[in-house]
Amino acid sequence: MRSNIDEKNKGFALAFGSALVLSLTAIFIRHLTQAYALPALVLAYWREVFTAAGLFLFFLVRNPKLIGGIKGHGRLLTGYGLVLAVFNALWTLSVSLNGAAVATVLAYSSAGFAVLLGWLILGELLTTKKIIATVMSLAGCALVVDALNPDVWEINLVGMAAGIAAGIFYALYSIMGRAASEKGLNTWTTLMVIFAIASVFMLSFNVFSFGMIPGAADTPADIFWPGGDRTGWLILITLAIGPTLIGYGLYNAALQHLESSITNLIVTIEPVFTAVIAYFLFGELFSATQIGGAVLIMSAVLVLRIKGKGKSPLVGAHQKRR
Repeated sequence: MRSNIDEKNKGFALAFGSALVLSLTAIFIRHLTQAYALPALVLAYWREVFTAAGLFLFFLVRNPKLIGGIKGHGRLLTGYGLVLAVFNALWTLSVSLNGAAVATVLAYSSAGFAVLLGWLILGELLTTKKIIATVMSLAGCALVVDALNPDVWEINLVGMAAGIAAGIFYALYSIMGRAASEKGLNTWTTLMVIFAIASVFMLSFNVFSFGMIPGAADTPADIFWPGGDRTGWLILITLAIGPTLIGYGLYNAALQHLESSITNLIVTIEPVFTAVIAYFLFGELFSATQIGGAVLIMSAVLVLRIKGKGKSPLVGAHQKRR
């Protein structure tokens, strides 16, 4: 019993750390897109390239054996990389069509999708605690990004579909991460491979967008960001091998200790961290409504920590596929 509690405590700590580190990515991305006019999908491409390359070089120097620890899992990892690439593309499209606030609300619908898909695909229990925490976290995210303001909801059907799809693919990322951990794949090796695969897909999104994907390169030559300078490249590399690599690494590590649905729910606290950082860096103040949203999100995480008698499944778990 004690070992199981230790595993959960470690998982919660890793997921919290992931949310904190990932909250820094918005600061980097905001600066790169505003100061250097870097197209969003071009940024996503180089972010994935540098993340994979950074891990590869680290393994090459410290432990080359980790580079080859993926044999027999090509299909799973290719699908995993595709899910990561599509999530990044959909997120970018959602931001472009809906604005950052609405896009954030829609993306964090992943909390609900993760609970449902974790039950359907991985056989995770669908408990009352999870349902309550999901509702609380979604409501809290909506309040933090000021979703009660009708001005932020002037969206179109395509934008709504892209935002909801981003939430689904974020949940799928959690599901596939949990599946990879159950197969005993090394967290960091998996991360290197899926980011490398995602970069290939993201490159194709940029090359073959034909002007239909907002944020993609206008021409193949634009992928190499000819307008960027050394400082811009340094910031982009720092984003990749800093917040991106560490944040996603901690998230995938958390999936080794917690169910995908619980991990995803914990990371919904990320907007709170982002808002706090924005306050110190940009002087952005929390409104009373946003403070209420932050309290809801943190309370949702506390709900998951409440000890009950047994797991009290609301719906019986599906049998896991073998």
